Order: sequence, then structure tokens, then C-alpha cells
Amino acid sequence: MSESFYLMAFLTGFLGSGHCLGMCGGIVCALSLSGPGRKGGLLFHLLYSSGRLVTYSMIGATVGWLGSLMAYTESFEIYSRWILVASDLFIIAIGLGTAGVFRKINLMQLEFAGPIKSMTRAVRRLQHLPRGIAALPLGLLFGFLPCGFLYAMAITAAQTASPVKGGLTLLFFGFGTVPALLTFGSAAHFLSNRARTWMLRGAGVMVVLMGLYNLGRHLQIIGIMPGGSSGCFC
Repeated sequence: MSESFYLMAFLTGFLGSGHCLGMCGGIVCALSLSGPGRKGGLLFHLLYSSGRLVTYSMIGATVGWLGSLMAYTESFEIYSRWILVASDLFIIAIGLGTAGVFRKINLMQLEFAGPIKSMTRAVRRLQHLPRGIAALPLGLLFGFLPCGFLYAMAITAAQTASPVKGGLTLLFFGFGTVPALLTFGSAAHFLSNRARTWMLRGAGVMVVLMGLYNLGRHLQIIGIMPGGSSGCFC
């Protein structure tokens, strides 16, 4: 896995962070400011972001491990290769939709409201804890927040067929979202709806590029493109 791939994962998170601000920025800001006489601090946001990064890395490592089980099962090898190609095409399609090429297919349609309601109830309980104590578990919890970009990156991480590479893929994606959330107050004021739209389109382009990157590798493995070698999925 090349460094450019992890850079694309980082840029996907960075450009998609405008969407992160809309989904959880308000809740995070409210909690960081909660309580009489309390002011939001850098420590709270660092602990919150650390929690999210831990959760993202765990998700990436888990799906990478599951991908390795599929990749190295000989009886399923031929089918798994075509499943990888199909998932590449799916990632490319929803990336193009998010970039504005399609209207009915995009990463936002992969989000579901049900889990968000459960998380909201958990957040209410965290509000009763001291701010510094609540920050880390809040980040761990919000790392599971249903998000189309997270789903796309999880599929991509699974394709690495490696717990380490899968974990790193989602870790770099998480790092990309940190700057906007750390500077939420100024970022929310600075970013207009139009700016967020263009950021999301840029994130969609990054998803497409990652899909194309993996598609090229998997077509080489199958033998459709030159330069492949059998038996290696990562």
C-alpha cells in the first residue's frame, strides 16, 4: 500500500469534515461548553478526537482482518476477487455521485437515522459527567456515528486484506477530520453552505480515486491488466 493511498484517505477525511461539522460539530461544541462557568478548551477536543481515532483504527483493523480471511481462503479465492472488483465499482459510483456526477447515488444516502437516536440518548448521560471525563468516551462513541464516508472507507480498508493496513487507512481518514473539528467555532462561521458543498464534492473525487487505485490493483491480480501476481490481495 503506497503512501499516496494513505494521503488520499487523509484528504477524504479533510474534505469530508464539512459534513462532520454538520453531523456532530454542534453536539461536541455544546458539550465542550456545558456547565456553569465552563469554557470550551483544546484538551476536550483533543481527547474527543483521540477517542474517534481509536474507534476508527479499531474498525479499520477489524474489517481488514475480515478481508484477509476472505482473501486467503482458496476455495473462495476466485469469487472474492470479483467481489473486490464489484466493491471497487460501487465505491467509484457513490464517489462520483457525491462529486455531483449523479443526483441519486451519493455517500449521504448511506446514512441511517436509527443509530443516531441511540447515540443521542448516550450523549445525554455523558452530559452529567465532568467535561474532561466525558470527552474521551464521547469520541469513542461518535467514532461509530453512521456516516457514508465512514462506510466507504471501511469497505476500502477491508480490501487491504490486512488488519494493520486497514487500521492505518481509517486512522489517516480520521486524522483528516481533526483540523475542522478542533477549530469548530471559526470553521463553522467560515464555511458557507456552498463551501461545504464543494468540499463534499472534493471528498467524493478522493473516494473515486481510491476506488480507481484499488480497481487497478485488483484487475492486475485477476490478470485483466498487466503487472499482477496471483495470490496477493494487499
